[in-house]
Amino acid sequence: MAAVYILRSEYSGRFYIGCAENPVERLAEHNRGQTKSTSGRGPWQLVYREQFSTLPEALRRERQLKSWKSHRSIQELIEAERAPA
Repeated sequence: MAAVYILRSEYSGRFYIGCAENPVERLAEHNRGQTKSTSGRGPWQLVYREQFSTLPEALRRERQLKSWKSHRSIQELIEAERAPA
């Protein structure tokens, strides 16, 4: 299984979108400063996750989310996931 995940910086409120087979372990790497693109901008919280059967599927979704380039659109996605059914 693979997942697309969205992190939110507790410091700045900015989002980071990524893809990994183990998003919880990947979050730990981000928070330890082991990821160049997020180093020094955390701490980070995992605020959204989508599961996929394969890594290529997750990578396609990651590219789609990154193409949105809108903080508001990403925030709406996160809020929709948390809304009661």
